[in-house]
Amino acid sequence: MELGIYDIIKSTVSTTKSILLKRKLGKITLEINKLANKAMVRESVEKIWDVKVRDVRIVNTSGKTRMVRRVKHKRPDTKKAIVTLKPGYKIDLPDQYETMGVNETEPTTKGGK
Repeated sequence: MELGIYDIIKSTVSTTKSILLKRKLGKITLEINKLANKAMVRESVEKIWDVKVRDVRIVNTSGKTRMVRRVKHKRPDTKKAIVTLKPGYKIDLPDQYETMGVNETEPTTKGGK
């Protein structure tokens, strides 16, 4: 099965860690197709956003097992890519907005000390 450049990248990942990686180091975290490899991800990111990619790291995560009414269910396995861009390039993602006045050294949490 041949994957097109728009079939490789499924979505962006918006977690506290991925947003801090983007702010501090300029790394973009993307959820990708299970059949994709580093070369495919590099090519699709460069063609879609017209940027130059320095490095691609791939992480396979297994789905968690959850109990729902005494029955075990397993969430699907996912594959993520952490893409580092060359200096001078930037990608503005719609779900990761820059916030003003947030302390960038540690993530904000509710209720803790």
